[in-house]
Amino acid sequence: MSAPARTLQPTNPTMVVAEVVRAARISPGIIRVTLGGEALDRFEPMGFDQWFRLFLPPTDDVVANFDLPKKINLLGYVQFLAMPKATRPVMRNYTVRDFRAAERELDIDFVAHGDDGPASRWAGSARAGDTVALLDQGIMFAPVAGVDWQLLVADESGLPAVAGVLRDMPRDSVGHAFIEIPDAADAQPLDPPAGMTVHWLVRGHDDRPGALALSTVQDFDLPEGPVYAYLVGEQSLPTSLRRWLVNTRGVPKANVTFCGFWRA
Repeated sequence: MSAPARTLQPTNPTMVVAEVVRAARISPGIIRVTLGGEALDRFEPMGFDQWFRLFLPPTDDVVANFDLPKKINLLGYVQFLAMPKATRPVMRNYTVRDFRAAERELDIDFVAHGDDGPASRWAGSARAGDTVALLDQGIMFAPVAGVDWQLLVADESGLPAVAGVLRDMPRDSVGHAFIEIPDAADAQPLDPPAGMTVHWLVRGHDDRPGALALSTVQDFDLPEGPVYAYLVGEQSLPTSLRRWLVNTRGVPKANVTFCGFWRA
């Protein structure tokens, strides 16, 4: 199986200020917020697990200052931190769940965990007309050439990324996708290639996030042959699974893309 030739970075990343069109809890654990507006004409859709910096108002009663640095590199981050704290937006990283250029709409799925974090708190109270900013960062999914199959593993925080990868990966791709969720109703319709088997894993209420996915993959009768693995979610899941793949199954480190999206 050959790796698709494509660019991982946006050609001209631009800070986009957009408005909420609608927000709804689409399942027990997921809130979907849809952004819209003419500014999205400047957004460069790349598909797969495209991610971006999301800038949210610091509190519900404060108008955020969206006069932000054009890039969040070292200098841009210093400039960002130098902004007055009272109006400086909260910055988090999120994945594009879907982008509809004709409708100028971009969907973001937030894991709903009440007011425990600023992003979840904002998503839970988002209303049409609320303003946010986003800065495109490109994609991480980068399969290497010469592999026979692919392994995708995520928890609910990585569900949008794996959903995008399954939607856009070559239709002749084969392998397995393991997605751990806290509630069976959080499973979503996906569009995987016929050769990619999707396994939904519902963890227990008191289980550590990622533990079920980790043990399931380790105990599963995985295919032989060279593999490309894409691992995302709570930090211990991708780091532990990468270590197991490299040390136990002999997978080259270059064949694994992994990222901790959050820390329990």
